[in-house]
Amino acid sequence: MSTTKLDRTTQALVEAVDRADSADAVLEAVEDLAAAGSIDATSKLIEVLGYNNPGAAVAAVDGLIQIGEPAVLPLLQQLDGYNYGARAWTVRALAGIGDPRGLDILLAATSDFSLSVRRAASRGLGTIRWQEMKSDRVAVAQTRALQALLETCQDPEWIVRYASVVGMQGLAAVTAAESSDTLSTVLAQLEVISGSDLEAAVRARAVMAIDRLSAPSRT
Repeated sequence: MSTTKLDRTTQALVEAVDRADSADAVLEAVEDLAAAGSIDATSKLIEVLGYNNPGAAVAAVDGLIQIGEPAVLPLLQQLDGYNYGARAWTVRALAGIGDPRGLDILLAATSDFSLSVRRAASRGLGTIRWQEMKSDRVAVAQTRALQALLETCQDPEWIVRYASVVGMQGLAAVTAAESSDTLSTVLAQLEVISGSDLEAAVRARAVMAIDRLSAPSRT
């Protein structure tokens, strides 16, 4: 497929989103646009994050994650400071991409008033691709991520605590070879959670994380 044809195809898909006149039609059009995986779709997919259409937002997030690194800077530049729904979806997209340029946004989002934002950020801190960060910045950045997760695992909302357990497991798994202190800290915190969290699902997820971190070959 030539570049010109791809551009025309993407433009037609963008126009289909603009023409959609119902929630279902918007969802279908966004799904088609996201499936194209075109960098040219980035701006429209980010715009969709602000629509009052959760299904379309999910599709847009999936499309942005598929686009990957080229979508990161536009996401950071167009982060909506007023629409918490759009902000939550943006954080979710950045978390799914895992680009370290999104780290500061994820760290700030762990204290957001919206639980959906805190949940996405907490999970996302476990998916950062640290190998893409300058080596002299990694240790400090990972320490910041760990500290944020140790705080979010005390969140009043169980779904955020659950995401924090997932994030801690992800962080410890990728840092274990370089930092035994991080692994030890995470395992100790998970032991506390597994025995004291008020929500059974969080306790069970902590037990799973301990098991997988204690036996890396089984992850």
